[in-house]
Amino acid sequence: MSTVANEILVDAPPQISAALAKTPKLAVVAKPESSMKPAIMKWAMVFLPPLLGLLMFVGVWAIVAGSSPNLPGPAKTWASAVQLFSDPFYQKGPNDQGIGWNILASLKRVGIGFGMAAVVGIPIGFLIGRVAFLNGMLTPIISLLRPVSPLAWLPIGLLVFKAANPAAIWVIFISAIWPLIINTAVGVSRVPQDYLNVAKVLDLSPWKVTCKILLPATLPYILTGIRLSIGVAWLVIVAAEMLTGGVGIGFWVWDEWNNLNVEHIIIAIFVVGIVGLLLEQKLVFIAKKFSYEYVS
Repeated sequence: MSTVANEILVDAPPQISAALAKTPKLAVVAKPESSMKPAIMKWAMVFLPPLLGLLMFVGVWAIVAGSSPNLPGPAKTWASAVQLFSDPFYQKGPNDQGIGWNILASLKRVGIGFGMAAVVGIPIGFLIGRVAFLNGMLTPIISLLRPVSPLAWLPIGLLVFKAANPAAIWVIFISAIWPLIINTAVGVSRVPQDYLNVAKVLDLSPWKVTCKILLPATLPYILTGIRLSIGVAWLVIVAAEMLTGGVGIGFWVWDEWNNLNVEHIIIAIFVVGIVGLLLEQKLVFIAKKFSYEYVS
C-alpha cells in the first residue's frame, strides 16, 4: 500500500482504519517484456544465414551464366525442372524413363550394396575390436585396400559378374564396407574394461556379452559408420552408373549429356545433393538418439 494510504489509516478513527484495512489492495505489476522479440531473433539466426547463402549462390550462378552462353541460368533451369517433375514416372522404353524411376533404381542399388556391406562389415569390426590376433592380421589388408578409388573396383566386378548391375552393386559394397569395419572396431575397443570384468564375474556367455554389453556400447560408433558409408555409397553409385549404363541417376546424367541437355544435368546435380543430404540428416537424427558417454 502507498505512503498516502498509510497516512490515512494512521489518522483515521479506528473503525474507518479497520474497514480500510479489509479492502482489497491494488498492486502495481511491472509489465513483462515481450517474449516475441527473442523468439524472432532466434528463428532469424536459424534461417537467415542459410537463406542468404542460397541467395548468394543463385546470384553468382546467374552472373556466371550471363557471361557463358552455354550455361543455363537459374530461371531457365527452374522452368526445365518444373516441366521435368510434372511427370517424373513416365515410361517410354527401357532407356527412356522419368527421373523418378532413375532415382529409385539408384536407391535400390545403394540399398542392396550397403546392406551387404553392413552384414559383412559390422561383424568383422566386432571381431577386430575383440580379438587382438585378428586385429593384427586384418589391419594391414584394410590399410592397403581402403584408399583404393571405388571405380578401380568396377572392372573387377564386370570381370567376375559379367553384368553391369551386379558390378555396380559390388562397387558400392566394397566402398561402403571400410567405414563400417573401422568405426565398429574402434567402438568395441573403447568399451570400458570394467564392464567386461563384470561380465566375467557373472560368467556371461559370449553371446550375452555381445548383445548386452558390446552392442549397446558400440551402437553410436556403428551409426557413425553407417552414416559415412551411406554417403560414400551415394557418391559412388552416380559414377558407377555413368560407366555401366542402364536405369539410374548416373546413367540419366550421362544420357542427358549426350543429348546436350545441360539444364537436366544441373537438375540432376541438385537432385543427387538433396537426396544425399536427406539420407545423411536422417541418419544423423537417429545417431543423436543413441549418443551417450560413459560415466566413470
